[in-house]
Amino acid sequence: MIKLLKRILDSSGVYKKRITIAFVFSFLKSVLMKAPIGFAFIAINAFTQKAMTGKLCLTIGIAMAICVALQVVVDIISDRLQSTAGYELFADKRIELGKHLRKMPMGYFTEGNIGKISSVLSTDMVFIEENCMTAIAGTVSEIFAEAIMIVFLFYLNVWLGLTGILILGIILLVAKGMKKEAMRDSSARQEQSENLTEAVLDYIEGIGIIKTYNMLGEKSKELSDNFNNSCETNLHFENAHGPWQMGLNLIYGIGASVIIAVAFLLQAKGTLSSVYVVGLLLFVFDLFGPLKALYGGSTRYTVMNSCLDRIEQVFSEQELNNSGSEHIPAEPDEPEIEFRDVSFAYGDKDVIHNVSFSVSRNEMCALVGPSGCGKSTLANLLARFWDVKSGEVLIRGKDIRSIPLSELMNNISMVFQRVYLFDDTIYNNISMGRPDATKEEVIEAAKKARCYDFIMQLPCGFDTMVGEGGESLSGGEKQRISIARCILKDAPIVILDEATASVDADNEKYIQEAIRELCSGKTLLVIAHRLNTIQNANQIIVLNDGSIEAIGTNSELIEMQGTYRSFVLSRRKSAAWKLAIENR
Repeated sequence: MIKLLKRILDSSGVYKKRITIAFVFSFLKSVLMKAPIGFAFIAINAFTQKAMTGKLCLTIGIAMAICVALQVVVDIISDRLQSTAGYELFADKRIELGKHLRKMPMGYFTEGNIGKISSVLSTDMVFIEENCMTAIAGTVSEIFAEAIMIVFLFYLNVWLGLTGILILGIILLVAKGMKKEAMRDSSARQEQSENLTEAVLDYIEGIGIIKTYNMLGEKSKELSDNFNNSCETNLHFENAHGPWQMGLNLIYGIGASVIIAVAFLLQAKGTLSSVYVVGLLLFVFDLFGPLKALYGGSTRYTVMNSCLDRIEQVFSEQELNNSGSEHIPAEPDEPEIEFRDVSFAYGDKDVIHNVSFSVSRNEMCALVGPSGCGKSTLANLLARFWDVKSGEVLIRGKDIRSIPLSELMNNISMVFQRVYLFDDTIYNNISMGRPDATKEEVIEAAKKARCYDFIMQLPCGFDTMVGEGGESLSGGEKQRISIARCILKDAPIVILDEATASVDADNEKYIQEAIRELCSGKTLLVIAHRLNTIQNANQIIVLNDGSIEAIGTNSELIEMQGTYRSFVLSRRKSAAWKLAIENR
C-alpha cells in the first residue's frame, strides 16, 4: 500500500504538494481520533488515585469535545485538499491522454486497441478518480493510527509493545499473500472489463450487419457471454478474497486476546499496575482496528494498481516522433511530392516494397491497382499516419519526418469514401477546416462544395445538428460537407480516395463539381476506382502486391500488357454489358 501511495504521488504532478500537505492533516486526524483513549486513561488513573475533581472532570470533557470538533475540521480540510486534487488530476490526465492519442500512429487504432482506450477512459480512470484520494486519506490515517496504538503499548509496557509488533508482523505476512493473489485476480478482472467494452462496441457498430444477416441471436449470445464472464470474474475475485479477510479477522481477535493474556501475566508478576490493565482494556479490541479498516478495503488497492498499470500501458505506447523543426519551402525547385525507395510493413507483414515516384506541383497522380495492393497505404504514409520502414517520403524536398506534424497537416487535405462528421452543427463541422475562418468564408466554402442549397433547406440551416457520425444526413450530403471542410482549409496537397465510388448518380454530379472546386490549383494524389477519374491524370501509377508495376499516362499504359490494360478492358466490357441491358 505504501508503494501504491508513492505511485499515485509520483503521477500526481502539480498536485503532489497539495496531497502531501493533506498527509499532515491525516496525521492530526489520527491523533485526534485516539486522543479520547488517553483522556479516558487519565480519568481512570485519577479515580484510582482518588484525585478526581469536578474541575479535572470538566477539563477532560472539554478536551474530548475539542478533539471531536477539531477532528471534523481536520477531516474537512484533508478531504478538500485530496479529493478535489483527485478530480482535477484526472481531468488533466484525460486531456493528457487525448494529446497522447493524437500523436499515435494510426496503426495503434487498427490493432484492437479501441476497447482498451474506451475501458481506460470509462472504467480505469473513473475507478481511480472516485477511489484513490479517499483511499490515500484512509490509508495514511490508518497507518498513523496503528503506529500511535503500538507506541501506546510500549508506553504501558515494553513487553506489550513487543507482543503487538509480533502480531503486527504476522498480519503483514498474511496480508502480503492476500495482496499477491488479489493483484493477479484484479488484473484478470480489468482485462475482462476491457473484453466486455470491446464486445459492446463491436455489437453496436455492427448492428446493421447483424440485423441484415439475422444474426441477432448469435451476436447477442456473444455479448451475453461477455456479461456472464464479467459476472463470474467479479464473483471469483470476491470469493477468492473472502477467506483471506476471514483469516485476518481471526488474527485480529486472537492478537487482542494474546495481548490481554500478556497484560494479566505481567500484572500477576507485579510489573504492570491494575490501572494500566484497565487502560489497556479500553482500547485493546480496537488495537488492530486501523489495520482491519486498511485491509478491509484492500480490494480497492489491488484494483487501483491494475488500473494504474493499464493507464500507464496506454501512455507508454510509442508516439510518432515529432521533433522535426524544418519548414516546407514556399517556392521549391523539388517535386511537390516524392517517394524514394519506400518500404513499409504492418507489424511483420511487408506491404510496400521499394516504391519510388514523384509528383510535380499542381499535377494529378492516380494510384491504380487491385484491392490490397497498397494504394491507401501510400496515401497514409504521405499524411504520416504511419512512418516508413525504410526510404523517404518528401514534400518539396523535405523529409516529412523532419517537418512538425502540425505544419505537415496544414499542407494536406484528405477526402475519403467513408466520411465522419462530428455530433455538432454543420457550421462547426465545416469550420474545422480552418477554425479562424469568418462566417462568410464558411458559407462560400459550402457554396463551392455544392452543399449550400440543401443546408438552407434544413430547419436550422448551418446550425443544424448532424448527429453522431452525421447520421441525420445522406452519404452524398456528408461527402459534400467534408469537401467544404477541405475547400475552407485550402491546403496545397489533396489526397483523394475516390469520393464518388459509393454514392448515387444524383449526388455524384454535385460531388464531382465540388471536387473540381477543391482541386483547382492543387497537387492531387488520387486513389482511383473509376476510369473516368484517371483518364486526365498527369501520371498513373499501377501498383501490384505493394510494388510499382508501371508508370505512365492513360494512353501510354493502355498500350502495354499488364494490370492497367486488364483494368480498362474489364471496365469497358462492364460498360458495354450495361449499355446492352439498358437498350433491350
